[in-house]
Amino acid sequence: MLSTFIKQHKLPEKFRLTAKDYYQPLAERIFNQFSKSSHAYFVGINGCQGSGKSTLTDYIAEYLTKTHNLNIAVMSLDDFYYTGEKRQALARDIHPLLATRGVPGTHDMAMLESTLVKLKAQEVGFTIPRFNKATDEPYPQEQWQVIEKPIDIILLEGWCWGVKPQTAEQLSSPVNELELKHDSNGDWRNYVNQQLQQHYQPLYKTMDFWLALQAPSFDCVYKWRLEQEEKLKAKNQGLSNSKIMKSAGILNFTQYFQRLSVQACNTISQSADAIFYLDYARNISDIPVTDDA
Repeated sequence: MLSTFIKQHKLPEKFRLTAKDYYQPLAERIFNQFSKSSHAYFVGINGCQGSGKSTLTDYIAEYLTKTHNLNIAVMSLDDFYYTGEKRQALARDIHPLLATRGVPGTHDMAMLESTLVKLKAQEVGFTIPRFNKATDEPYPQEQWQVIEKPIDIILLEGWCWGVKPQTAEQLSSPVNELELKHDSNGDWRNYVNQQLQQHYQPLYKTMDFWLALQAPSFDCVYKWRLEQEEKLKAKNQGLSNSKIMKSAGILNFTQYFQRLSVQACNTISQSADAIFYLDYARNISDIPVTDDA
């Protein structure tokens, strides 16, 4: 299984050790917890852009499916992004920065809540949306994930999934050039925080287990996100309506995520059941990596 997984995901050989030392024990821990429950089991995974959430969730799903014969659903908060048209409406009605996907307030949380309810009830015959980052729009509905049989374990990953809202004091000052130039009065960040508190945080209790992939600092996010975009570009050669970003666009894009990514690093340890601390090369270490390491 592991050799095939490495080949399919174009991973380096060192992934074998990561899987053996960290991913497989985590998968077994999740399985043991699921075995004690009498319902569908939900795992929430938090991690900044490019931290490896997708690879981790795909591995756990494949391992649990093949080793324990379970039905696994892999979900991403990203797949619930609003359409560009809906985000343009938010930009007109609330704040221009909401035209860009990413922050709380740009996801269809009513759809996510409905999906979680159906999964918890182990319903079948419904679909889970998929979002195409290359076009910055949802995939057509006929390409959405179809749930054909009751799901045992749901893996839900997201960059701001599990992050707690900020205080008024934390929101008072801009954290980067984007906020300084385009949100000097704080309307955007206060709206985002309100959305996080009202529509995201109440769903956290649905999760039975929380895992965090913790970056050493926000400085590495640009590099990791750039690598993601290069992979996306390679997979979508010749796409006519491409929205794939160049390096300058990515640098600006990551600023939308900075505030809550740092908030996650500072607070996620209070609620996570397991934390994988990453170094600047995304290797997992057993202890946090400090900025001066």
